[in-house]
Amino acid sequence: MSIARPARVGSFALAFLISVATHSAGQQPTQQPPVSLPPVEVVATRMPEAPHDVPASIEVISGKDLRARGVKSLRDALALATGVAIASGGDAGPASAVPEFWGLREFDAFLLVVDGVPWGGALNPAVASVSLRDVERIEILRGPAPVTYGATSFVGVIHVVHNSATANSRYVEAHGGNFGSGGAALDVPMPALGSWQSRLSGDFDRQGYRDDHTSFSRGHALWRIAKGDDDRQTWLTADLNLLQQDPASPHPRVGTELSPDVPLDANHNPAGAYINENRVALSAGFERPIMRAAKWGTTASFAFSGQRMFRGFLTDVSNTPDNASGYKEDIDIHDIYVDSHVIWPAVSQLRFLTGVDALFAGGEAKGATFTYTAPLSGASQAAVPEPTTLDLDAGDDRRFLGAYASTEWQPINRFTLSGGLRLNATSESRGEGAEVTHNRLSGSLGAMLGLWERDVNHVRLFANYRNTFKPAAFDFSLAENEGVLDPETSRSYEGGVKVRAMDGRVEFEASAFRMDFENLVTSTIVNSLPALINAGKTRFKGVELATELRLPFSTLARATYSFHDGKFVDFVQDFGGVPTQLGGKRFEMSARHVASAGLTFAPESGLLAHASVNYTGDRYLNMRNTALAPAFTTIDAGVGYRAGRAELRLDGRNLSNRRDAVAESEFGDAQYYRMTARTIQTGVVLSY
Repeated sequence: MSIARPARVGSFALAFLISVATHSAGQQPTQQPPVSLPPVEVVATRMPEAPHDVPASIEVISGKDLRARGVKSLRDALALATGVAIASGGDAGPASAVPEFWGLREFDAFLLVVDGVPWGGALNPAVASVSLRDVERIEILRGPAPVTYGATSFVGVIHVVHNSATANSRYVEAHGGNFGSGGAALDVPMPALGSWQSRLSGDFDRQGYRDDHTSFSRGHALWRIAKGDDDRQTWLTADLNLLQQDPASPHPRVGTELSPDVPLDANHNPAGAYINENRVALSAGFERPIMRAAKWGTTASFAFSGQRMFRGFLTDVSNTPDNASGYKEDIDIHDIYVDSHVIWPAVSQLRFLTGVDALFAGGEAKGATFTYTAPLSGASQAAVPEPTTLDLDAGDDRRFLGAYASTEWQPINRFTLSGGLRLNATSESRGEGAEVTHNRLSGSLGAMLGLWERDVNHVRLFANYRNTFKPAAFDFSLAENEGVLDPETSRSYEGGVKVRAMDGRVEFEASAFRMDFENLVTSTIVNSLPALINAGKTRFKGVELATELRLPFSTLARATYSFHDGKFVDFVQDFGGVPTQLGGKRFEMSARHVASAGLTFAPESGLLAHASVNYTGDRYLNMRNTALAPAFTTIDAGVGYRAGRAELRLDGRNLSNRRDAVAESEFGDAQYYRMTARTIQTGVVLSY
């Protein structure tokens, strides 16, 4: 189907919302003033600053906006974020997601932070276990992680911030939808314990899919307890996640196209396949004044994850015996994070932050492999006995230590110069292999110049340079050898303009970037099992635009466009025994053109509605650029009604029902996960 039809549907949906907003506006006696966003502690600096005060590309999505759009997943939450594309599902299961920043779609290339703690530690982001219940805001930083978070990310940071223990709002929710989906949730303050206040969030969710034998069930609880006053805070947090997933199968490509011999929703996993994970995370911290005007903050966390997997994938796209390979694997992972920093008082328009941190992670995997026969049609699933002898193993121990400092200098009102420096000391050992250590400096430099300032309105130019490195990813594949890959390194340059006009009703941001990457880790296949290799030199550059209109009567409009150009610079890959130079080829699964537009109408009472359109341009499915996938458009929309303390709503995702390839699998050679099929969900929310 061409993009014209869904584009027309999206236009009609947006036009409908505009007419609803206009009609409701005619019933209102007065015009609501624009809402000014207060400063927030953005992930870039650890200091309370508004996004337009920081010389980097940062967005903040409020919890109010997430609730107005009925958000349940990371893909829904970031649907209107600039230059960000989220593919739901992937190798980690249907509850997970694979984000793309700056044209790079790699599961480990970004940093996921939850309430100030790296979620996944020194290994890979724990996307499948992140909860979007009771969220205060989501912060999105494009580009490498700041010096305060060390050797963790190259292209972006997603920071999910939940409501604090002192929040008094109460919500009870129930929802249901197609494919047997449904769930319930609550967010409530708990009785005070002396000076300690606490808050509990709990939810259970089951999500089904059109894909055969594909679903997930998740139980989650988040408890926060805190005490303090204006300048002293102490808090504790406990997060429990119980996840059971029935995985989908990626669709194989033969030549330049996805194989027509495999039905759209076929599942080639063995019968009873699963990807299950139990994860518990505990964290504690405090903030307090020291030395009169300085502020000392410390955070410590511990997480344990037990993962159990039994799954398989095609290795031969034909109806022949033993055309599939599978594995059973048990993985236990623990990680520890500690950060302690001091924000020093401003002296002569100069602010300092100094700190130290440590990330420790260790994991051990035991497993076994097997072959089996899977019909291409997926009409039935092979009954395969689970291996009882787990004679293969993979292990990794990591220790990331760092000392960092950052500063901001504002010699005049309209000019700010910022910089950060970090000393990284990392060590890693895999299996029985020797320990590998790296001691490296990384840093950043940024500047912001106000060309025009009037009250809250302004036109500001910004630029930054960031230099960082990250030890190579490790995914506990049973094909991993005992060696440690070379660390990934990058140098990035970014510049742009930030505009606020009409007393905050209009915001606009434009930026251009370039990132030079060395030793990017990419996937390959070794003995029918996934493995990782370094990918030589790559280069990513592009332009990103976004505008946001805060219209009268609780109406928010937003539009974004991004041009991404990711290419291999010098990378030789073996294809069928033939070394092939990929220099000049576009990076696989990276669309050059990405755009979105959305409108949200969310008054405190009465009718509410939202609609959004996302466009993804053509992209190559493979490194050799022989398989070009066409562009596609998806549409999300929803309506609801608020009366008193109750809210009824109906939401649809991917209403255009596009099933395009959106993420490449690391498990099957030349296999791809498709866009999830259209979903419809209805629900009721009660506040009290």
